[in-house]
Amino acid sequence: MNKVTRRFLMSRGAAGLAALGVCGGAPHAAEAQLVWTTSEWKLAKFQKVVNDPARIKQLYDVVQIGEGKFLNNVKNSFNGLRFGFGIPERQIKITVALHGPANMLNYDDYVWEKYQIGEWLKVTDSVTGKPAVKNVFYASKISLKQAPAAKNPDDQDSIYQDTSMQALQSRGAQFLSCHTALEEQVRALISRNKLAQSPEDITKDMLAYTVPGVLVVASMVAAIALLQAEGHYTYITI
Repeated sequence: MNKVTRRFLMSRGAAGLAALGVCGGAPHAAEAQLVWTTSEWKLAKFQKVVNDPARIKQLYDVVQIGEGKFLNNVKNSFNGLRFGFGIPERQIKITVALHGPANMLNYDDYVWEKYQIGEWLKVTDSVTGKPAVKNVFYASKISLKQAPAAKNPDDQDSIYQDTSMQALQSRGAQFLSCHTALEEQVRALISRNKLAQSPEDITKDMLAYTVPGVLVVASMVAAIALLQAEGHYTYITI
């Protein structure tokens, strides 16, 4: 009988562990890609936001959802600059950097229902009184096709008093989503909801359902630095 060497046993054992996927050195293909490189996202579009030629450029840094109250602040910025200071709306650029829990406002009803976002982040739908199964902050309740110039800015039914993301977008607001935050949030949801999919599969699923007009950036804290340093945006945090 051939002598079984210690090296042979070790090599067989390692091969078995590798096949089961428990070897420490095995590739983690299922893990999420936490860091995007320049070729993996719409960097050119972000640079257009940075270099926007508007006279007034304001940056909102938002982490907490806070029942969406920050959206009222954005509305007040537009109204104050346009009506109080007489600056044409085309000369106003407001960018809203959503990260932390607020990052989930960048994703549509499909994501909110499938991944139980309302229950997770304790967001209540005022209509049902239950955890939101849709993004209650996005859709406008008025017709955005109506001529805003014909409306009194004090009219509660006008676009000037509409705090929905959709209405603010129609006035020129640019909402940003953080890729790094999303990856981290996906990991938390996998644990909380006991999901079987890989982090990257869920991340790709969510990215396919960003609300229209949202720009996903590689890292929000880095994007904010560039918007301030190169874009000369004034900064406000809520």
